[in-house]
Amino acid sequence: MDWAGSENIAEVEFLWPAPERFTAFGIENFGYHGEVVFPLRIELARPGEPAKLEAQVSLLVCSDVCVPRDFNLSLDLPASNGIDQPVADRIAGFLARVPAEGDGIGVDQALFHLDNQTTALTISLRSATPFKDPDVFPELGADNALGKPDVRLGDGGRRLWATLPVLSTDDATLHDPVLTVTDGPDRAFTVTPDRAAEAPAPPFSIATAAPGIETLIWIALVAFLGGLILNVMPCVLPVLSIKLSTVMKHGEQDRRTVRASFLAAAGGALTFMWGLALILFLLQRTGVVVGWGLQFQNPLFLAAMVLLLSVFSANMLGGFEFSLPSGLQTRLANSGRGHGHAADFLTGMFGAVMATPCSAPFLGTAIAFALAGRGIDIFIVFTSLGIGLAVPYLLVAAVPGAISLLPKPGRWMVALRFLLGGLLMATVAWLLWVMAGVAGTAAAAAVGGLALALAVTLSVPRLPSAARWPIVAACAGLSLIAVPQLTKTEATEVAVSSLSWMPFDRAEIARRVSRGEVVFVDVTADWCLTCKANKALVIERDPVLTALRAEGTVPMQADWTRPDETISRYLESFDRYGIPFNAVYGPGAPDGIVLSEILSGEAVINALRSASGGRATTSGLFDQDW
Repeated sequence: MDWAGSENIAEVEFLWPAPERFTAFGIENFGYHGEVVFPLRIELARPGEPAKLEAQVSLLVCSDVCVPRDFNLSLDLPASNGIDQPVADRIAGFLARVPAEGDGIGVDQALFHLDNQTTALTISLRSATPFKDPDVFPELGADNALGKPDVRLGDGGRRLWATLPVLSTDDATLHDPVLTVTDGPDRAFTVTPDRAAEAPAPPFSIATAAPGIETLIWIALVAFLGGLILNVMPCVLPVLSIKLSTVMKHGEQDRRTVRASFLAAAGGALTFMWGLALILFLLQRTGVVVGWGLQFQNPLFLAAMVLLLSVFSANMLGGFEFSLPSGLQTRLANSGRGHGHAADFLTGMFGAVMATPCSAPFLGTAIAFALAGRGIDIFIVFTSLGIGLAVPYLLVAAVPGAISLLPKPGRWMVALRFLLGGLLMATVAWLLWVMAGVAGTAAAAAVGGLALALAVTLSVPRLPSAARWPIVAACAGLSLIAVPQLTKTEATEVAVSSLSWMPFDRAEIARRVSRGEVVFVDVTADWCLTCKANKALVIERDPVLTALRAEGTVPMQADWTRPDETISRYLESFDRYGIPFNAVYGPGAPDGIVLSEILSGEAVINALRSASGGRATTSGLFDQDW
């Protein structure tokens, strides 16, 4: 607003009545419903003389889409003592709704805290006058979008606490919050809170109603189906070699031994799920945002998996054999019925670990229910998930005679061992590629070299000291190189793609949709094999590829390879805690159409068509029959 053309005007102050809250695209907006009057506080340059107000105003005129318009407004103010009473009363009504400022607002403490990742804003106020039904409207600057606040009262209503998710930020405009608080129609004030070193604690926690037994049974069944489907997801490649090697190892054993071995493997899968449930519960209790498969965002975990799988693959390829000390072997042999099943247990556990990068139908619903609920809910869901994942082991344990259908031992077993070893080596290569995305190429190269040196050391029997010490020194040197790289947190380079992906920005979704565009959001990660399958088989193939390249369609990608609070909170807003995740926004679907974990071309095209609302910006592309 430009007042440059005004006459006899020294200063004009534009006053804003207390706003109302509107939610659009998951972003909180401040505004007014119906009509609004903005009072002006005017100081004349020469009191007692006529004045003229001229303003050039730039506005967005919105219906379904927003169009920028410029207006020239003018008003003559004669030198008169006359008052237009109806107009004065109308202005006075809106003037009374302008938030108060200064010492008279009754607030003796105002604090705020913005976390290090700029993902959450926490506010705490203490007022002499109790709050009744407050709402908070913080401003962080242009292009800094906030979500819906969680507002709570304590100390008889005298303490107000609120937390808001920060959906997007612009460092160029970000500033400490200016806070407007409304409390019914008669109380509104604006305050600038002081920064707190730590986030103020809420006055109390909201208790959630416990789900009924029918809900728990249903969600347990959903989790079981999700675990069962995990056995045939793309991440089955490394797990398949482990399960096949287990079957091959027991080809000539008696039924009791076979049953015990496969029950031990099933127990390993369940134990891993219980351990994961405990870790997620503890992290949840400390306020950490948790999700499915997040261990693959940790470069130290990836390094451990690379080293472990390298040893397994060297063993499978005949480089060396695992053997117990002779004394322990003798004790096991003399124990009669005793037979160690630790290896089978670890096989089942390891298979469960390697299955977690995948998501599957039913899995997202079950995980969301668990992580939004109580500790017992997490335990029930992950137990059911583990049972579903262990079904192949349990089936063999139930019918151990099925092992006898395998061919007699022979050369085919050697060939199969080499095939399975090759699958494990391929898994090592995939993990190193994931590590390159998480921690950088230098870390992946160092860990890869360390894994190779370890495999060579184990595979060469009775290696002379003269040759062994250089390898040990090389391992130590590679470790010194790898460890600093594995603890870095810098963003990694984006992989080359057939599409021009826009980086994820939740606020930008709203802006694009307001212009009539369609936005396709893809949340992915280097460690998510289902995401890679969706990309190769659906997203980067026609007809979807052509549709996403169309004018008025914006492909937007969120890379969750490394931990990102903004992406985590975005997923959480849809009750999702794992990936893949895809949603389509547009004039016909401003709140988004969420797609299944396993994409199909037809489903994506139908969602794009529905979200477009038949607008001309799509160039008629979605009206075609694919």
